[in-house]
Amino acid sequence: MSATASAMSALWISFKVAGCATALVFLPGLALGLLLSRRNFRGKGALETLIALPLVLPPTAIGYLLLRLLARGGPFDPRRFGFDLDILFTWKGAVLAASVMSLPLVARAARVAFDQVDPRLEQMARTLGQKPWQSFVSVTLPLARRGLVAAAVLGWARAVGEFGATVIVAGNIPGQTQTLALGIFGALQIGRDEEALWLVGLSIALAFSAMWGVESLLRRGRVGP
Repeated sequence: MSATASAMSALWISFKVAGCATALVFLPGLALGLLLSRRNFRGKGALETLIALPLVLPPTAIGYLLLRLLARGGPFDPRRFGFDLDILFTWKGAVLAASVMSLPLVARAARVAFDQVDPRLEQMARTLGQKPWQSFVSVTLPLARRGLVAAAVLGWARAVGEFGATVIVAGNIPGQTQTLALGIFGALQIGRDEEALWLVGLSIALAFSAMWGVESLLRRGRVGP
């Protein structure tokens, strides 16, 4: 396989994995961000710490824990349930690893977005007869939309760049689980510098585009609607 073909394969797998991971974590991340922004409860600090752990733990540690959970003898051993989800060492394993690693960014960015919405506006909507879910849809979401889109983009970008947890849970199988990050590692191992350079260039372009988009959204949010 040529360097260009290998790079395109890794790019496609990265898009597939990151897209699925972002879809999986966006609503849970939004819910966690809303909970942490709007509620005070016992154990809130512990929950915040738990959500943030993947940001500070070595990604390989997260991958190892996921592997132990899903492997034979683990709590989610397929034999316990009578069916196998076929997650380990498949692209679905890469999605799982990317989801776990990107959820903290999505949740934290969503919380910041909700923090910027004045709760008094929601209360005013309720005094006009709207139910809590109606005020959330008609007031909170529109006002927080830029921050929530930024949260999704950050989660996607984190999923695209995931390496440590993915290599343990999904392996580094060309054409199946090899994402951009894994492709760079694999190309360097076998001395294919041209392929590694292609993948690094693609990674830089994707990261720059994602961060440019996030900063543009946030700048427009500061200036006004």
